[in-house]
Amino acid sequence: MDDDNIPQLSAGALDALKAFYGERDTRQKQFEDLRDQAENDFDGKANLSMDAFTEDWNASQFWYNDETATILARQLLDGATDETRIAVVSAPSAFIQLKNLLSSEEYSCRPHLTLLEFDERFAVFKEFVQYDFQQPVKLPAELKGSFDRIICDPPFLSQDCQTKAALTVRWLAKAWAPESLRLIVCTGERMEPLIEKLYAKAGSRTTTYEPKHAKGLSNEFRCYSNFECDVWKWSK
Repeated sequence: MDDDNIPQLSAGALDALKAFYGERDTRQKQFEDLRDQAENDFDGKANLSMDAFTEDWNASQFWYNDETATILARQLLDGATDETRIAVVSAPSAFIQLKNLLSSEEYSCRPHLTLLEFDERFAVFKEFVQYDFQQPVKLPAELKGSFDRIICDPPFLSQDCQTKAALTVRWLAKAWAPESLRLIVCTGERMEPLIEKLYAKAGSRTTTYEPKHAKGLSNEFRCYSNFECDVWKWSK
């Protein structure tokens, strides 16, 4: 074939391709650095970041921005002790901020953390437990009824997903009452009637707080909780 007939990319297309591969290489380097940190059990020398974990929108992955993730993490740590057990269900960006806060000098407690997550990239963390909402209680038996603080962000805005995620939360909880369980559920506003029904006995209600996402979100998003705090009050 004559070289003149070989298709050539335009300068703009070449620049876009270079940018794509450059970003991919950067993400890979970030993830490799994260693996290196894992070998040292994340010694706190540098803050962990969600940057290495690119969002997969087909898997309904939408990470909180740092401010929201930190606010949620602080509510889970408020009043915590070394005996506190915190479960993070499908909310890895909140988990990352929990790790960052606990590695800082701000908190002296060392509660037990567990991240229940479908995405196996998060297996770099020793706290990772593989979780599929389609099998809501197919989890290690020792986790049953062992958590007094739980945050859950079901991946899909469907009745099936929300109901199965609630089954997981109920299975994990030490008790199903506001005086014994500190509970946060973040999901779409249109799920409000279902969420209030699923978590009614745990005392959960719609709050005034609106979680924000790093790359925005077209759906109205809300925080539902069974407690009030400095950041939010119950909306009704």
